[in-house]
Amino acid sequence: MEIRTKDDAWRLLLVLFLGQLVAFSMAACSFASSFIANLGVDAPLAQSFCTHLLLTLVYVPILLRRRQKLRIPWYWYLVLAFVDVQGNYLVTEAYQYSSITSVTLLDCWTVVWAIILTWYALGTRYSFWQFLGAGTCVAGLALVLLSDANTPDAQDPNKIPLLGDALVIAGTVCYAFSNVGEEHCVKKNDRVEVVAMLGLFGVLVSTIQISLFAGYGIAGFMFYTITPFVLEMSGATLLNLSLLTSDMWAVAIRVFFYQQQINWLYYLAFAVVAIGLIIYSLNESSSADATATSTEAAAHYEQLPGEDNSTGSGSILDRKERKQQEAHIC
Repeated sequence: MEIRTKDDAWRLLLVLFLGQLVAFSMAACSFASSFIANLGVDAPLAQSFCTHLLLTLVYVPILLRRRQKLRIPWYWYLVLAFVDVQGNYLVTEAYQYSSITSVTLLDCWTVVWAIILTWYALGTRYSFWQFLGAGTCVAGLALVLLSDANTPDAQDPNKIPLLGDALVIAGTVCYAFSNVGEEHCVKKNDRVEVVAMLGLFGVLVSTIQISLFAGYGIAGFMFYTITPFVLEMSGATLLNLSLLTSDMWAVAIRVFFYQQQINWLYYLAFAVVAIGLIIYSLNESSSADATATSTEAAAHYEQLPGEDNSTGSGSILDRKERKQQEAHIC
């Protein structure tokens, strides 16, 4: 009994120690996210990508060395990773609008959602005192919301504390689903497999979402690459006239991608703008040819200063010779 008691005591101390390591790592993540937000950088998906990439690089090789089949179907890991990535995105984005203290306190909403999910999904039962403690936490979190609503952030007036609080609460729902799913997988299956698949599919989900945002970067790259050619071949006026049709391309995207109906005047406007571009382009070519012709003619008939001087000096010499001849005759 004494040995068992000592083992239980050491186990309890180990769990508490590991729990504090988890808490410290979460605080470090919160500090990093808050610091990045204060620098004006908004990249929650990139931060989540780095986390899942490290998990993939460390645990996937271990899983591959075992050469074992997955104990849980891969699509469950995909769902779990998707929910986890969304939770990380929402909570990390909340630092753009709220303070680090509000985000870390409201993060405790995960406890409430986890209790509800484990009660219905895993069949876990809780005592009256556990529900009382959870209710007390909710009361304290309500005070955080009240504080953010009544006292706007004086350090940065551009922040919107209530929006940040809403993002945190939405993120805690995702965290609760992720934590409960991980609990089920870890207790029923292998821990390394869970972490490896969570990291691998987390990288996949983050990459897909980042690629959607990268589409803007690719489009901007095309814009700045092609614009100099248009300016060199035509000019700024034609460029800005061409940019008018970007609204029409937006109409096409609305019709074919969003499946929305468009008023017929949009199509008429597109045709009118296209006709205007053609008229301007043709007249610009004609004016450019006329300018080039006039410039060439002016260069052809232009007299050099040296030629004028030589002609003038020659005429003076001729007059002197005539005067000498007339004086000789006399």
